[in-house]
Amino acid sequence: MAQITNVLYTGKTHTTGGRDGQSRSDDGRLDVKLTPPGGHGTGTNPEQLLGAGWSACFIGALGIAAAERKIALPKGTAVDTEIDLGTGDGGYYLQARLNVTLPGLAIDVANVLVQAAHRTCPYSKATRGNIDVEIHVVDSGIAA
Repeated sequence: MAQITNVLYTGKTHTTGGRDGQSRSDDGRLDVKLTPPGGHGTGTNPEQLLGAGWSACFIGALGIAAAERKIALPKGTAVDTEIDLGTGDGGYYLQARLNVTLPGLAIDVANVLVQAAHRTCPYSKATRGNIDVEIHVVDSGIAA
C-alpha cells in the first residue's frame, strides 16, 4: 500500500445521527442534513456525497492528464456519477459508474484521458479493487 509522504490537506467533518443526521465541516463550509437513500427527508445521502467528491476529483485528474499531453480540457467537461448501494453475500456493498463527457475530443483521445485520470485520481485509487467500477466516455463529439 502506498504511503503519504506529504499531507496536502485534511478535510475534517463531524457527523451525528448517521444516515438520518447532520454533517458539518470544521470550517463551516459544509453543513448538510442527511437522509437515508429513498427516504422522505430533505437531506442528501452518503452515496450522493461520494459521487460528488469523486466526480470533482476525477475532473481534476482529467485536467492533469490533458495538460501532460498538451491538450486543452474542453469547456463542458462533466462527470455524471452513479453510486449504487446494494446487498450481496455478506452484507451491504457499493458499486459505481462514471459517465464522462468530453465535448469535441476524438473518442480515442477522450479514452486515453479517462484511463489516465482513473489511474491517478485518489478516489479511483481508494476504490480500486474494493468495489465494481465502470467508466464510460458518453459524449466526445467526434468519432475516432
